[in-house]
Amino acid sequence: MSGLKFDKRELGNLEYSLDREMLATDRRGGYMSTTIVGCNTRKYHGLMVAPIDQSDRTYVLLSSLDETIIQHDQSFNLALHRYEGIYEPRGHKYITDFEYTPTPTITYRVGGVVLKKELLWIHKRTQLMIRYTLVDAHSDTTLRLRPLLAFRDKHALSKANMEADGRAYEIPFGVKCRLYQGYPWLHMQLNKEASEFIAAPDWYYNFEYQRELARGYEGHEDLLTPGYFEFNIKKGESVIFSAATDMMATTETITEVYEASLARRTHKIDFLSCLRHSARQFVIRRPNNRTEVVAGYPWFGPFMEDTFMALPGLTLSQGYKEDCIDALDTAVRDIEASGLMDGNSVPPTVDAPLWLYYTLQQLEGHISQKALWAKYGDVMKGILEAYRRGFNEEIKMHDNALIWASAERPLTWMGTMIDGRPLTPRRGYAVEVQALWYNAVQYTLAVAKKQGDKEFVKEWKELPEQIKASFIEKFWLEEEGYVADYVNYDEVNKFIRCNMVVAVGLDYKMLTEEQVVRVLQTVNNHLLTSRGIRTLSPRNILYKSNYNEDQRSQDLASRNGSAWIWPLMFYVKACFDLGGERYVDDAKRILEAFDDELQTKCVGSLSERFEGDPPHGARGSVSHATSVAGLLYINSLIEKYSSKRPKRKAAAKSEEVEEKPKRKCVRKTVKK
Repeated sequence: MSGLKFDKRELGNLEYSLDREMLATDRRGGYMSTTIVGCNTRKYHGLMVAPIDQSDRTYVLLSSLDETIIQHDQSFNLALHRYEGIYEPRGHKYITDFEYTPTPTITYRVGGVVLKKELLWIHKRTQLMIRYTLVDAHSDTTLRLRPLLAFRDKHALSKANMEADGRAYEIPFGVKCRLYQGYPWLHMQLNKEASEFIAAPDWYYNFEYQRELARGYEGHEDLLTPGYFEFNIKKGESVIFSAATDMMATTETITEVYEASLARRTHKIDFLSCLRHSARQFVIRRPNNRTEVVAGYPWFGPFMEDTFMALPGLTLSQGYKEDCIDALDTAVRDIEASGLMDGNSVPPTVDAPLWLYYTLQQLEGHISQKALWAKYGDVMKGILEAYRRGFNEEIKMHDNALIWASAERPLTWMGTMIDGRPLTPRRGYAVEVQALWYNAVQYTLAVAKKQGDKEFVKEWKELPEQIKASFIEKFWLEEEGYVADYVNYDEVNKFIRCNMVVAVGLDYKMLTEEQVVRVLQTVNNHLLTSRGIRTLSPRNILYKSNYNEDQRSQDLASRNGSAWIWPLMFYVKACFDLGGERYVDDAKRILEAFDDELQTKCVGSLSERFEGDPPHGARGSVSHATSVAGLLYINSLIEKYSSKRPKRKAAAKSEEVEEKPKRKCVRKTVKK
């Protein structure tokens, strides 16, 4: 698959460039994010967005840095901002090139001046570094850098006020600023001693973030500048700007840190290298020995469900079993501390703890089963017992061995709220919950049996058959040929939704092979697209496809038509279970369909979801953990089954009739 390509002729076209965002993280919870032309279109954008304490809250410290080229007493501002619908200044007209690898790089041309800007977010430090190189110039050139500060929660907006401290305090080869008490100092320094900082504190008003306005939120902000750096720069010279919560000791240190960090950057040269790089951005290591998975950038934090769902693809697909284990250990500690297994709390969603077993099943391929059971056996048994005992009247196992969930608040992953009410209540027995429950019980029994836990096996061995029998009785729709979405005392909901793929794509299934084939045929006919699997069939009256950017419209469609990538994991897994290595080429085509998507929203990553109908516009968070993890997991399946394919014989025998499949396999037909 191809690498990232940008149309240089379109960089000055704001409709093209403002729709493409870049993201870099420090692997500690902080990030840099803006558009590829440096114009912030979201309140979540900023050159330095970082945690300031041990919580998962992050704060925009440095919003942007405006550059101005000065020659012959003429100034050319390279910045791009929007005020009340007007772009001023319009520095994008000077951009001639954008490159993403090894680090985001923008090239400007102003007359005979060519300036290259390389942005580098330092790993494991709260530090942004920007290297400016004057590639070409025919006259004396001065560069001015003006920082614009916010110092506010990323979900909020800054407004001009009297409490902000706009002073810049001198430090070696730079200044430090802190707008409010309780925040860390922001140290801004250059590796060029012959530079000057001119103190000129001032508020800049009404920066407009059109993405927030389109989503229906407030989108205007005031930013404070403490002044600006100014220095002469010669042709061929490079000057590095550093913004960090820690002060750099010498100019040489700035240069060394930049060069060492740049040397460690991987090159995002093709589809898979981009996905693997993106995957590493979701796994963050916080203080207090916590490793977490950010569900999606720029606005989500860690969620239990997304963590367990995404971990195998994010970590194990690249051989990072330590990251997987560390994140698992953090999540398990949280489960134990919450009192969930003791009946003192309830899970965030009815299925969230059950996804743990899916992750453990993948982890078993990387550590011994004995080690897995010794480390996680107690929590595996404890969670199952909590479900069987029941968390409360809202979430509990009924006498039929199925898991019941019914409450005023949303209890499944489809629990979006509209006007204070669940959009898709799905009260009762939900199909994916029963599938995860059966898989969890069967897997725990299998491991316990091999590891000699006779007491657990004796106590639980009869339950799987009861779960299976009850599930088939209540969910299987023989005439329709698929499973119900949910069942309760009043209805058998026959909506065709993506949730059914979980029931066919886990290791332990309650359906027969023939039933699995019929479910996959239904998915093919109603839900499968080139951007994932729809949450609802287009033939349903509630189906919502293409929609506006406002939050209400997005919420209405997100669970009633939008296509999500993560269900593809289970669809592809089910097809491989049926067809084995013969499904490899079809699976490859599913991956290839996403190739262009890596450069249409968040460069090098994948969005949370997509519109259900062509052209399948990207929606939701611009870089989402389960989306990236889903495709990496599919790629790991492709690699696994490709290794089982017989090597091709000589060309003379290539026309021989292929051996018939050992099992039935639903042929994939991606609907455009």
